[in-house]
Amino acid sequence: MKKILTLFIILVISQFYTLSSYAGSDGTLEINSKTRDQSAEVKDCFETVNRGIFAFNQGLDKIFFKPVAKGYRLLPKPIRSGTSNALSNLSNVVTIPNNILQGQFKEASINTLRFSINTTLGIAGIFDVASYYGLNKLDKEDYGQTLGTWGVKEGCYFVLPVLGPTTVRDTIGSLANFSGGDAWYNLTIANDTKYFENSDYYYSRLTAGVDFRAKNLEAFDSLENNSMDLYASVRSLYLQDRKRKILNSDETTETMNDDDWEEIDTQ
Repeated sequence: MKKILTLFIILVISQFYTLSSYAGSDGTLEINSKTRDQSAEVKDCFETVNRGIFAFNQGLDKIFFKPVAKGYRLLPKPIRSGTSNALSNLSNVVTIPNNILQGQFKEASINTLRFSINTTLGIAGIFDVASYYGLNKLDKEDYGQTLGTWGVKEGCYFVLPVLGPTTVRDTIGSLANFSGGDAWYNLTIANDTKYFENSDYYYSRLTAGVDFRAKNLEAFDSLENNSMDLYASVRSLYLQDRKRKILNSDETTETMNDDDWEEIDTQ
């Protein structure tokens, strides 16, 4: 029972990641005809139920997640930037094995060097020292993307309470993190180490979600204000974004750079 509760908590705090790259550089969101065709290929098997769950998630965001993100925005810029850098550095423990599984050996080498340099010289990743050596940040990879590159189809699209939009394939990919695929999870929860506590994992995931939500407040507001059918827009954007990431293409969606706190502060 304790393990089931632990897994549920982990999934709940992962909710912040569900709309990770929908915003354009100007804060607007766009769907082109090509994207609509691609998204239509995935069946929305439980649309009536999905819409009800989606409405619940939107209400939860308004009363909890969005206010927390606004409060986070009030922190000094150096604190937010350092937090973002450290969390991005930590995400490499999932990106690197997926680089390898997808045959991206050059990217795996770069990300390994970035992780090593930033973890040491960058003080646990707070400072992005690797970029000063020409090792620029690359796109994140996950096990859902890896399954996609291997030819696994999306399966049905559905919406989970709190967790948000997903597909059968992406859900299976997420579970891989808790089956030995996430080194940070292994260190903090799966194995009993004297250096880390279970709470370290929860705090890091929750902070990553708040950090992301705070960076995209305007983008989500724009999506909500400009969508005739918000549910359909989110579904289409989620599916097009996943396809773009699997193809390693920038053509499907033009995304906001969610690492640039300075740009956000000057808007």
